[in-house]
Amino acid sequence: MNLFTKQTATLALAAGMGFAAVSSAWSAESLQDVMKRRGLSQQDLLAASKTYVPTGKRDEFVAFSSGGQSGQVIVYGIPSMRILKYIGVFTPEPWQGYGFDEESKEVLKGGRIDGKDITWGDTHHPALSETNGKYDGQFLFINDKANPRLAVIDLRDFETKQIVVNPIFKSEHGGAFVTPNTDYVIEASQYATPFANKKFVPLERFNEEYRGGVTYWKFDRKEGKIDVKKSFTLELPPYSQDLSDAGKLASDGWSFTNSFCTERYVGGIEKGRPPYEAGCSAKDTDYMHVINWKKAAELVAAGKAKKVNGMDVIPMDVSIKEGILFLIPEPKSPHGVDVTPDGKFITVAGKLDTHVSVYSFEKIMAAIKAGKFEGKDPYGIPVISMQDTLHKQVQLGLGPLHTQYDSKKCVAYTSLYVDSQVAKWDYCEGKVLDKISIHYNIGHLMTMEGDTVDPKGHYLVALNKLAIDRFNPVGPLHPQNHQLIDISNDKMQLLYDMPIPLGEPHYVVAIDAKMLKPGIRYKVGTNSRTDKPSAGAVRAGEEHTDKKAGKVEVFGTLIRSHITPETIEATVGDEITIHLTNLERAEDETHGFTVSTYNVHASAEPGKTVTVKFKADKEGVYPYYCTEFCSALHLEMQGYLLVKPKGYKEVKVAAAKADYNKADYDKQVKKIADTQAVIDSVVGFITSHNYKDFPDVVALVEDATDQLGRMKEAKAKHEESAKKQDWQNATLWAEQVWQYQVKAADIGLRAKTYLEEHGAKKVGK
Repeated sequence: MNLFTKQTATLALAAGMGFAAVSSAWSAESLQDVMKRRGLSQQDLLAASKTYVPTGKRDEFVAFSSGGQSGQVIVYGIPSMRILKYIGVFTPEPWQGYGFDEESKEVLKGGRIDGKDITWGDTHHPALSETNGKYDGQFLFINDKANPRLAVIDLRDFETKQIVVNPIFKSEHGGAFVTPNTDYVIEASQYATPFANKKFVPLERFNEEYRGGVTYWKFDRKEGKIDVKKSFTLELPPYSQDLSDAGKLASDGWSFTNSFCTERYVGGIEKGRPPYEAGCSAKDTDYMHVINWKKAAELVAAGKAKKVNGMDVIPMDVSIKEGILFLIPEPKSPHGVDVTPDGKFITVAGKLDTHVSVYSFEKIMAAIKAGKFEGKDPYGIPVISMQDTLHKQVQLGLGPLHTQYDSKKCVAYTSLYVDSQVAKWDYCEGKVLDKISIHYNIGHLMTMEGDTVDPKGHYLVALNKLAIDRFNPVGPLHPQNHQLIDISNDKMQLLYDMPIPLGEPHYVVAIDAKMLKPGIRYKVGTNSRTDKPSAGAVRAGEEHTDKKAGKVEVFGTLIRSHITPETIEATVGDEITIHLTNLERAEDETHGFTVSTYNVHASAEPGKTVTVKFKADKEGVYPYYCTEFCSALHLEMQGYLLVKPKGYKEVKVAAAKADYNKADYDKQVKKIADTQAVIDSVVGFITSHNYKDFPDVVALVEDATDQLGRMKEAKAKHEESAKKQDWQNATLWAEQVWQYQVKAADIGLRAKTYLEEHGAKKVGK
């Protein structure tokens, strides 16, 4: 609500009361009437009540989903399934200015491959940082399958801070998975290739020179960055490694990675050979890799790795000799490999099998200790017998893929792709408890914190590949469907269908919303991508423009409702750099910035400094403006870039002028007095309550005070102009005083409403 005058407020109140009277007449429709009109059942109402989050309330959990080929991350709430944000990661995201301002361009540079910008990504597996096997809400990691990259997102501001490229893989699917204290982020290769970057090797040398691997990226929590120099890779056979999981509690220090196509088949339908899908699924089993990553890290520290493309790589023969790498047969074409919350079992589902296999970590360790192996693979890696390591094998249905766990002991959920179902089962006793049909062809599934040592239960999300008949048709390309399922009772209940407008979202993780503590503003002048002070930051009154031969550098500010400077002058051919600092302190007072036709955009949240850079390659007049609707005078938050031709000679022209008189000035002064009375009333309410107990309100009060503090200079100017009977400047400077009042009142009213809604108490009571 914007404040203009007491009269305006009175009219608005009267209008609101009239609307309320009309609404009460409309509200005569009963619940039964609505059910009949919309064809709803009691079951529908129950599902709706379980997902509905009333206005002003918040979700219990926050989910982070891969954005698939968008290269982004989708954030949504559970149980409402409301989309909250898209996070730009591997690809530009215009709203946030990601990939359009200089700070985010620097992050994206980390994802260049062979010196080339990669302008798309295929995000697959998000992973939240953990402490002692529990989500801590500090960082999010996600991989890019198409271009073997990994990104770090800081959950203090939900921004991507780092992208690293795997220097020896050409593709990967088995990332990102963290160890229990986020010492390492695991990334497994997908399709085997030669490790040497610039070396051509014919497919006929596949067995000898193509390799797979698992990379352990060292994470420096203090810096919030991956330490590439302390990361390492295990060389593995040219099987197609797939998903991974880190051991926990009983199995801490070990990790497990699936594989498929252990046949090492090389296709070639164009040469008359059977396709990959035939050759890569001919055997009854593939291999689960069992890796002692803690000992592997010690071997690297002891100098037993070799450098390949700048990365430490532990050769297979060293891993075999040092006893850190083992194989176990698993049902063919497995996908998920999921460690139980207590770390005692590893669940594997084979896509072309009807069973889920539960391996015992205790039995695996016993076999290794006893040296009991059924043989070796073609590369000399010891193979432990499946029968010696199995705890249970449970028949669930067709196309089992992924498993997640419940807060209830021994209860697990597995997706059945071919059956289009979710199976609920007991992995301790090996029996099916329940099944529910989903729509359609489920891939991953996710329970609340279901891959930690402390799953929360409550809900399950089925990530379905096909929607078919679920939503309004939008052409041949359909949305995908995330379905919310209630798992709090013995029988599962389908609650909600959620279309996902970005494809193909692959996996999602969810965390208790209370664990997230994101900031709402930056320290003024912060480069958000480095979390350090920006060299381009200035405070109010320090704005300036530096001009050198061929360069124009602007140090400006943003605050409701003006951009300083309001005019930037340059000569055609100049390189223009514009630094802008958002001086706002109020929550959610974001400003944007763009210059017409120059393909630059920046989003400046409160306190942030952003930079755009471009070449003024054509003379002309180019408006710039704030792209975020930030205030009543948002449209007036504008300016001009004037690009002059070379050799241009200035022509003095009188500035455009309007006619104002003393009556205009007096009217403006009265409006200031009336508005101040309302402001004083709002201030009186706030200060008479315990507003200092509410940090959000304290920030609003600081921002409002800052706006009112700006009035002093403008007031002096309008009074000085009035003395000279310069009614134009007197009226306009008085108008500027009122603008500061409007913005202060807007903030003050938000603070007052906040206090009322959150039960603030009167001081002294």
